[in-house]
Amino acid sequence: MTEQKSFKRLVRARMERTGESYSTARRHVLKDARPTGQMHDSWLLWEVLDGEWSEAMLAGLAGGIGFMYFVFEYKGHAPMMTIVARHHPAPFIPTALAHAGIAHEVTSTTSARKAEGQLRSADGPVICSLGREKHPVAVLGVEGDEVTVLDRGTHVRKIADFLTGWGAGKHEMISIGERAGEPDVAAAVRMTCEHLTGPVLGNNFDVNFGFSGMRKLAEQLRDKGKKGWAQRWAEDPSIVHKRLHDCLEVEYTAPKATRPLYADFLDEAGLPGADEFRESGALWGEIARGGDYGELARKVDEARSVEERAIRLLMSQAG
Repeated sequence: MTEQKSFKRLVRARMERTGESYSTARRHVLKDARPTGQMHDSWLLWEVLDGEWSEAMLAGLAGGIGFMYFVFEYKGHAPMMTIVARHHPAPFIPTALAHAGIAHEVTSTTSARKAEGQLRSADGPVICSLGREKHPVAVLGVEGDEVTVLDRGTHVRKIADFLTGWGAGKHEMISIGERAGEPDVAAAVRMTCEHLTGPVLGNNFDVNFGFSGMRKLAEQLRDKGKKGWAQRWAEDPSIVHKRLHDCLEVEYTAPKATRPLYADFLDEAGLPGADEFRESGALWGEIARGGDYGELARKVDEARSVEERAIRLLMSQAG
């Protein structure tokens, strides 16, 4: 493989738009830092699929929204709070592809040599997971000892450096094939509803997921004891306030806990609940700014109540 079809399509689209030669258009595409959408994963998939569906539709097909709340405590360190606001724990991009009816294969290997061979022989779009966090990027082509990567812009990297970061993610690769059917919006929405209402994992950790996880968050915001936020982060409340912002606005999410993006999906699919999720999104945006713990707990309860109403609407339509 020298340059994959997805990259060539980007170059040819610029050629048609500007009248530039292939080499000039290619150079500009490599330097472009195109908009990255509302959520990295859904934007990346939108790019790889050449905009066949909207970012909102792809996010919704992946499950869109969810909720997971954990506090991890390690001796000698401040407690670490984590919220995942998008659908979880099903893998986001493979789930979106499955519900979109697009053939795909997820592979991994501990062998760097085998991984490089698979990358060079790939025929079509490839998404690779980098680092232990498995940050997804698209590989647009391999030429000699360089790889062209789409990740918040298009970049050329030495393949040896790329393989090092990819190896930390066990060289996980998603090979995307042809469209094999129509998008199954109903199945995606059912999954979202089921995981918000629970159970998700079928074990004791389910208390941390969905509406149950929201209740637990509100309880711990109000709690004045050892498990309450007032004591856990008594020395430096700014730590947890920053985490609130990062978890609800940036990390593995779209702004305002992904709720407005999911509302766009519901509007596009002609389903109810969009107004409610925009309302809850506004509340999560306020929560992300931090503040008095009691007031934050009230807003979490209000957001949950609004979302429970939206889920009832969606489930009644599905029924």
